[in-house]
Amino acid sequence: MADLELTHQDGITTLIFNRPEARNALSMEMRSMLCDALHDAENDPSVRCVVLKGKGEHFLAGGDVKGMSQTLAQPQKELKKQFVLRIHELNPILFAMRRMPKPVISSVRGAAAGAGMSFALASDLVISSEDAFYILAHCHIGTTPDGAATFYLPRTVGIKKAMEITLLGGRVDAQTAKEWGLINFLVPADSIEAETDKLARRLAKGPTHVYGKAKALVYRSMESEFESQLQAEAESFADCASRADFREGVTAFVEKRKAVFTGN
Repeated sequence: MADLELTHQDGITTLIFNRPEARNALSMEMRSMLCDALHDAENDPSVRCVVLKGKGEHFLAGGDVKGMSQTLAQPQKELKKQFVLRIHELNPILFAMRRMPKPVISSVRGAAAGAGMSFALASDLVISSEDAFYILAHCHIGTTPDGAATFYLPRTVGIKKAMEITLLGGRVDAQTAKEWGLINFLVPADSIEAETDKLARRLAKGPTHVYGKAKALVYRSMESEFESQLQAEAESFADCASRADFREGVTAFVEKRKAVFTGN
């Protein structure tokens, strides 16, 4: 049985972390399959929304620490080399999520720990069950966060909260995560599947090209100067205005009806 399951229906690609016996800890096979699946989704025009979720009761409980323990007998030099390469192998996943010209949703229940929290932070939207929790527990095994957590976290919650989460390694319950801006939507555990599907379908029926351009603008704004961001806005607006979904959106507004977008 593969460590990552994939389904595609009605424009929605769902990627399911599939190691429930290990709380979906991130295996090397899962990394490779996730990287391939995200790049395929990025370039597939039939995909209009991507959902990440875990099989069973948890989202993703970080890296495979048991697997890491098998490397500890190696000399320090070899261990450093191995983990530099190992962490670099995560980067194409994070690049693909950020670059993805369509929305990426994390649907979280149970543990979003380590890389699980990193993937949630890197997603465009997070819908969470009330029983979920979020934790960067790297300090408890004597290392630092990875998976772009230290990029997204302070931009999401501010420096002081980011330090609290990172240095203390404590659990953040779902309600607190909502208050701190780590998640967008908080729903009862028994409705997480239905509410995720509702959100994904709403996005899949939207103006996909517009979502991709808007997403790029928002992420660019975190590093841009004012003038360059305004120029990027103008170029993006003009690009979208030259396409079919803009004509449909404006026409639907004038005709006082709901727009039917094709994603183009």
